[in-house]
Amino acid sequence: MLSTLRRKISALRTYAELPAAGRREAWRDQFGRLKEDPGPRLAIEAGIDWLTVAQDQSRTGDGGVARHWGYRTGWAASYPETTGYIVPTMLEAADFLKKPELEQRGRKMLDWLAAIQLPGGGFQGGTVDATPVVPVTFNTGQIALGLAAGAARFGDPYRGALEQACNCLATTQDPDGCWRRHPTPFARGGEMAYETHVSWGLLEGARVTRDSTWADAARRNIDWALTKQRPNGWFADCCLNDPVRPLTHTIGYVLRGVLEGHRFFGDSALLEASERTADALLGCQLPTGAIPGRLDAEWHPAVSWVCLTGLVQIAACWFYMSEVTGRRQYRDAACRATAFVRRTLHLDGPATTRGGVKGAFPVSGGYGTYEYLNWAAKFLVDACLMEIRASPTPTSIPTPSSKLFG
Repeated sequence: MLSTLRRKISALRTYAELPAAGRREAWRDQFGRLKEDPGPRLAIEAGIDWLTVAQDQSRTGDGGVARHWGYRTGWAASYPETTGYIVPTMLEAADFLKKPELEQRGRKMLDWLAAIQLPGGGFQGGTVDATPVVPVTFNTGQIALGLAAGAARFGDPYRGALEQACNCLATTQDPDGCWRRHPTPFARGGEMAYETHVSWGLLEGARVTRDSTWADAARRNIDWALTKQRPNGWFADCCLNDPVRPLTHTIGYVLRGVLEGHRFFGDSALLEASERTADALLGCQLPTGAIPGRLDAEWHPAVSWVCLTGLVQIAACWFYMSEVTGRRQYRDAACRATAFVRRTLHLDGPATTRGGVKGAFPVSGGYGTYEYLNWAAKFLVDACLMEIRASPTPTSIPTPSSKLFG
């Protein structure tokens, strides 16, 4: 009771300190006011435009992408982890939108990442100006995704950095498949099931270099993570800070990692494990397309706000599963999810928010509070690209209410 009261007092103080624009946004969101769905194409264009602004306006001005723009803090410093996996999004968008300048932006990100790689091949956690500067497993795996895309597209300039990063991951893995040696100093300690998303980085590296050592390490980690999966599909030890009520963001991470394992190895056991989680998430989706931002071990809602990042990550997983299983319900659920997030977008107004994706809806929710996150925009673009590939003329699935939980 006391802790709840303290949280409410803190939230009120934060609201009082917001500039007028932030208070207006919080007020609109609190009443669940959603816009019309602009469709996937416009969302891709707006999201990429926001990411280019975030690259140009990064507080450290180094070629990386600013972690966020916030109503209270403005533009943040560059964030190596998410800049890493923004690279493949930028390269794919360059082809889809026929904008070669986006490819050059991707190279600028890659050059910066290669320049800040630590001895031993790892990468730091947090924003580039954060301390301590130590190698972190998760961040290294996410940057490996970008380096693999760079090596596949541009060749030798990024191959060396990719090999160093993947070798770092493979040689620091424990025999059971878990990574315990280089945890992030910016989240809770302990084992992390969602590091299957690190395995995806190793698998992309293996695709480029054909190094089976990295693929073997990825498979060991995925198999280890599946020991954390319960029969109902829920994963233990799968959150940044609250393993009892994990974020849909980290649930999206663990599910995508297992699915990428299936895509690489073609093992039906990995698809079956993914279905357990994906089917449980279908049952969590509200009529609006939203999923509550935290879910307990019985898949019950643990909060009243939506983690927009997690929602579009899960949508991407559903799109993939629709493709490989032929189950239309996955595609329909994914379309409802992406439509919900698109209905929270601003497609006009200042460049700080135009095309950006909030951490939470309402914006006062408990993830990326009052911030627009670079990885949220990235994951929405990815999901919208998958939606268009799933159907050249996507069918709009109407949401029955403009209210969040209506």
